[in-house]
Amino acid sequence: MTPRPTLINRDYTRLWFGQAVSSVGDAVFSTTLVLWVATVLAKDETWAPVAVSGVLMASSAAVLVIGPLAGVFVDRWDKRGTMLLSEAVRGGLVALLTVVSLLPVDALPAGVWLGLVYATVLLLHAAGQFFSPARFAILADLVTSDADRARAAGIAQATGETAWIIGPPLAAPLLFTAGLQWALLFNALSYAVSYVAIRSIGVRTPTPAPADREGSTPKQAGRQKGALRREFTDGLRFFARSRFLVALLLLAVIGQFGIGALSTLNVFFTTDNLHADAHLYGYIGMAMGAGGITGALCAGRVVQWFGARRSTWISLLVSGVLLVAYSRQNSFLGGIALLFVFTVPLTVLNTAMAPLLLAAAPPEYRGRVMAVFYPVTKLASMLSAVLSGWLAGSVLHDLAGSVGGVRFGPIDTIFAVSGLIVVLSGVYAWIALPGTKKAGRPPHHERGSSE
Repeated sequence: MTPRPTLINRDYTRLWFGQAVSSVGDAVFSTTLVLWVATVLAKDETWAPVAVSGVLMASSAAVLVIGPLAGVFVDRWDKRGTMLLSEAVRGGLVALLTVVSLLPVDALPAGVWLGLVYATVLLLHAAGQFFSPARFAILADLVTSDADRARAAGIAQATGETAWIIGPPLAAPLLFTAGLQWALLFNALSYAVSYVAIRSIGVRTPTPAPADREGSTPKQAGRQKGALRREFTDGLRFFARSRFLVALLLLAVIGQFGIGALSTLNVFFTTDNLHADAHLYGYIGMAMGAGGITGALCAGRVVQWFGARRSTWISLLVSGVLLVAYSRQNSFLGGIALLFVFTVPLTVLNTAMAPLLLAAAPPEYRGRVMAVFYPVTKLASMLSAVLSGWLAGSVLHDLAGSVGGVRFGPIDTIFAVSGLIVVLSGVYAWIALPGTKKAGRPPHHERGSSE
């Protein structure tokens, strides 16, 4: 009998497969909506950029508003059931939008179309805020060793990067040759695949205690609401009292502030500093995607060799130095090469943090830990993008000079300072996260204590 190929174990392989298909569907969906709004609904309109930015703002709003609260419910509910319900809701939402998209564009006012798109994106990402912590928690049951958890994080990183290499090229042909509804249907079917994959995994989480279930009387409902508030507060207190978790969060926030400028200003750096035509900008994304895949595939082995903590601060130091080096580039090929190399340790960093978070959070707090960690880092990324754009367009707009024969402009200066911030965060990680032989296993007294 021919053995079936597996990644880590059979149940993890099934979960990975469902998420791989769903990730490609999400990439197709997101790209399709942006293209449709920009080139069809708002074609030749002055408000087109604002309309497109609304899609991004709707997704961010769900993360920031729903994310911190979702963890409380995820810790109370059956994790597998939560994931299944989330996929069913998301698939149903996209299917509903698919049906509406069968109407001609001029059948509804542009404002109504935008409202439908924004509402769908908001609700999709709101459901995703329940799915992600549940998946994080159930992963700890599927993958038990620190080395395998690092491998799982690396596989997830590589899968995500691959999805965004595959998805966007599929989106444009589907939209412009087959129509909006077929691109949307593709994503709805991807959620169905994910649903079937999740149902097939064997892990079972404990049923919540009777005291945790919803009461059937107003008095019990009142106690339930009070319990929810207490659990939400307990989750925040647990996070705040853990020096280890706070250190990880600070590292992630500082790293986002240091690296977030790339997402906003890299297109201008490509044309102004690397002296490349705008149509070559796509190769920048490909270089970073290839670097992300390479780093993700290597990350499990790196974390196994050096340990999760040591891998974290080394990756920060190396990424910061490479970002500074990138800021000094003036050739397109050199810039692409450096971006590829820069993304490798950056991906190792993201992979190394996964086993650290899993080890630092007891099972009953994992949902709430992720519900704090992810929204805060998302907010840091948004603030970094806004701040870097504001600095480049106002305060540093006319910056021009040279020091020791090295010329400086606004964007390369922001990149250089960002790299230095990442280096400083690596030094902080070196102090706050001392190396251990076991990857990602914080000392017992750091787990939620006030020490």
